[in-house]
Amino acid sequence: MNETKLSGRLTKDPVVRYTSSGKVVTQFILAVDRIRKDDKHEADFIPVVFWGKSAEIIGNSLKKGSKILVDGRIQVRSYDAKDGFKRWVTEVIGRRFEYMESKSSNASSGSFSTFGKEEPVPFNEPFDEEIPF
Repeated sequence: MNETKLSGRLTKDPVVRYTSSGKVVTQFILAVDRIRKDDKHEADFIPVVFWGKSAEIIGNSLKKGSKILVDGRIQVRSYDAKDGFKRWVTEVIGRRFEYMESKSSNASSGSFSTFGKEEPVPFNEPFDEEIPF
């Protein structure tokens, strides 16, 4: 079973794009805290991709520093780079997300205003759609 749940903060504003067929996709990096055995904190920086309505909502409501919970699956894909070498990408394909900060805490920090708790939107886009990044 390929499922993952991640809690973290966006390292930059999400990038929203449209495929040639008009499907919306957003990509961002999620900084996820990890505690080592010696109690020191480190972060893993994990690429996340959302499609469809969730991608639109994320693009309109989240900014750098926003804290969210992502539910999705891990995907490994490859592509041929312009230099002729094959590149491998590991990323999380999001199914749904949840805001982890209240509207008031976001407003007080000046980062963004949310729609409140959104009903998760299921992931139902095809796997072979070209990602325009």
